Amino acid sequence: MSTAVAEESKVNKEVAEPMFSKKNLKLITDPFNDSNPITVQILGICSALAITVQLKQAVIMALSVTVVTAFSNLVLSMIRNYVPNRIRIIVQLVIVAALVILVDQMLKAYVYDVSKQLSVFVGLIITNCIVMGRIEAFALANKPWPSFVDGIGNGLGYGLILVTIGIIRELTGSGKLWGIQIVPDAFYAAGYVNNGLMILPPMALITVGCIIWFQRSRNTKLIEN
Repeated sequence: MSTAVAEESKVNKEVAEPMFSKKNLKLITDPFNDSNPITVQILGICSALAITVQLKQAVIMALSVTVVTAFSNLVLSMIRNYVPNRIRIIVQLVIVAALVILVDQMLKAYVYDVSKQLSVFVGLIITNCIVMGRIEAFALANKPWPSFVDGIGNGLGYGLILVTIGIIRELTGSGKLWGIQIVPDAFYAAGYVNNGLMILPPMALITVGCIIWFQRSRNTKLIEN
């Protein structure tokens, strides 16, 4: 009798857990520091190098990956008990591909110029290690809501790094942010010159390296022995 009461109490406790409990909020905040997809897990590096030459591209890509990661986590978590293990990768790819196609069509409909600039990189979200990694590592073993929150957290953590790199590269490389001139003309008249190296892909890698170094210098538990 006591066992039954204990089980019922446990079930009620799980049901009563707030949507934004401390545990769920941690799924959002951790990817900003302790488990950032790019600087800690070293995932999604390719897009970080390729599309961060302008802030606008970085923001659009970050939002796209966040949407795909969150909803792919949600859908896979909802059907996780019905998907045979031997075909789970195929199912994951089909769902992610469908979401990427929807996102790509939305970009073409509302921000066509950015969609053209991003080119094939939106389509390559299908094979983004962050998306597939969170499905495998989290969504297939957890309930829908935490999986959805985990997808949002990792997407935003990825986006934070992309936006940071985009700001640094566009501002130093062209003197602009979001296509708007930031560096005053007086600076150029006085001899200031944009750093053309910053718009080249190798500088994106160096910038990522600097961010990783800065993060580990402030968070020593990330330093590997």
